[in-house]
Amino acid sequence: MSRVVLDTDILSEVLAGRDANVAARARAYRESQGHYTFTVIAVVEIVRGLRRAGASARAEAFIASLAHHEVLPLDSEAATLAGEIDASLSARGRPVGLADILVAAIAHRHRLPVVSGNEAHFGYIRDAGYEITIDNWRR
Repeated sequence: MSRVVLDTDILSEVLAGRDANVAARARAYRESQGHYTFTVIAVVEIVRGLRRAGASARAEAFIASLAHHEVLPLDSEAATLAGEIDASLSARGRPVGLADILVAAIAHRHRLPVVSGNEAHFGYIRDAGYEITIDNWRR
């Protein structure tokens, strides 16, 4: 299985084990790659969500697990691209949340597909001319 970037929605499902399709694909990915690949944006969103829910033990366990995964950074090239994507989407009347734009820019920078259930937002980015492949593990 090739490297992909897990978006926060899919990573959340992997951590919670809610969806059988996602769990099976995640297991195959981890067996193939030895870890999960996601962005610093997913780290922010997961920690924020767990802390807001009062799930401190789960937040600490997730933070401790980061050393065992590939966490892609937001560098200046991806940040610049994110600004361009955001401006392009706004000009098209298709604004998307900043987190999705940042994930898309990081994935694009690393030339990796994004695994997400949010096909609409990532589809808008692709339709704006940015090469991004979307894979939905829920199917």
